[in-house]
Amino acid sequence: MKLIFSTRALIFGIALLAAGSILGGAAVYWLVQHKMKAVHASSATAQQTTTGSNAAGAMAGMNMSGASGMRNSSPPAASGHAQQMTGMNMNGPESTPKGTVMLSAATQQEFNVTYATVRRAHLIRTIRTVGVLNADEQKIAHVHVKVPGWIQKVFLNYAGQQIKKGQPLFTLYSPDLVSTEQEYLIALKGQRYLSKTPYSDISSEANSLLSAARDRLRLWDISDAQIRKLAATGKASRTMTLYSPISGFVMSRNAYEQTYVTPDTDLYDIVNLSKIWVYVSIFQYEAPYVHVGQMAEMQLSYFPGRSYFGKVTYVYPTLDPKTRTIKVRLEFPNPGYALKPNMYANVELRVDYGVQTLVPSQAVLNSGTRQVVFLAKPDGYFEPREIQIGGQFDGQTEVLAGLQPGEKIVKSGNFLIDSESRLGAAMQQMAATMPGMKTGNTK
Repeated sequence: MKLIFSTRALIFGIALLAAGSILGGAAVYWLVQHKMKAVHASSATAQQTTTGSNAAGAMAGMNMSGASGMRNSSPPAASGHAQQMTGMNMNGPESTPKGTVMLSAATQQEFNVTYATVRRAHLIRTIRTVGVLNADEQKIAHVHVKVPGWIQKVFLNYAGQQIKKGQPLFTLYSPDLVSTEQEYLIALKGQRYLSKTPYSDISSEANSLLSAARDRLRLWDISDAQIRKLAATGKASRTMTLYSPISGFVMSRNAYEQTYVTPDTDLYDIVNLSKIWVYVSIFQYEAPYVHVGQMAEMQLSYFPGRSYFGKVTYVYPTLDPKTRTIKVRLEFPNPGYALKPNMYANVELRVDYGVQTLVPSQAVLNSGTRQVVFLAKPDGYFEPREIQIGGQFDGQTEVLAGLQPGEKIVKSGNFLIDSESRLGAAMQQMAATMPGMKTGNTK
């Protein structure tokens, strides 16, 4: 009897539990349906009563109005009613670009918003750098003797002295040079005597000996005038005079009287300073804008108010790993020799880009992957516009695409406007995952 009673009790409990589940499910279903009807009724009422930009957002009683006086919506539709959407839309009508925000006049003043106009202008970029003056390496002469000997007399007595090409430098006594002079005189006499012989081979050999002796003297820097004088006098000179190969200034002197010198001895360094080389350094991002033949302007603190004009003659092919700069060589004329080696100078290189579309650099928000400006629209609306930029020079940025001349953009305060725009985008993304949320304009 106990077993039968227990079995009946168990069956009765299970039946009671099933009935409760069915009643509970029905109750939950009724509550959900009742709540949904209330939400739809509230939505219909809000749609009929909402006008202009005064729309109330309902999310379980939460007010979704923007911060700092911002209204994240676009101007009202022509009918005067805000568009009703499922989920949150912080951009107003569908025709308004994503991220558009509205700021009241007070908020714009608080953000210190200023404006600029997109313009077309002739763009000339100036690259400013510092240079060091040097002598033209193609106009430097190092004076050496070709034969060993003793210096007898010196005509240039100090470094820095100006000299002209062909001016005497010093006289040299060299036993080898005297022997060669005597060989030349002997060959000259033999050529004169044997030139009358009827045997052409003998006459040709005499001419060859004379030519070889003359060439040897020339290779030792004996001029043709000295050789002609030697042939005219018929007497070897004990000393020979050496002359300056170029015009310029004596930068160093190691020639002294009664000094024994060899071909290894650097006796004089003579530099022609009619042209000056200037070495400057530019950053690697500036290298594409500097080329051979480009004009350059130079000023020196030693001569205030005076400018010198030259050109780029060489761009070096390597980059300095320490300074990350590229060396460039400029050439300037030096009339009057006012420009002196080792002076410092300020150099400007101008790059002409022609007529370009320009905006202030501070108006561009550059994230590294995209560049954005904010267009100022009527009624306090600000529209983000992605653009493509070129070079940046002297506070101006070249715009390659995305803007037209005459458009009004935000110059300052754009970082705060961008923050408001990002906030609206974040709220819109959040609303996309919450279908029951509706937003509208705030009063």
